[in-house]
Amino acid sequence: MAEPLRHSPSEPIPDLEAFWAEVLSAEPERVRAAYGLLYVEQRREVRAHLHRMATEAGWTASQRERARAALAALADVGE
Repeated sequence: MAEPLRHSPSEPIPDLEAFWAEVLSAEPERVRAAYGLLYVEQRREVRAHLHRMATEAGWTASQRERARAALAALADVGE
């Protein structure tokens, strides 16, 4: 299992690749933990990006599936 990201919302996320790996992990707890590292505006941007990934052309089937899984994991999480 991957080491969880450790980050304070007052600092930039140190490793964006690791952040997106967590968000797109298809594991609800990991998705929510990574999402919880963000400020409200960043959360909105991430949700919007996930929505685009899930619905727009140009993404692979696997990417769309993982974006939908992330959105489902975040369905009951507020901004």
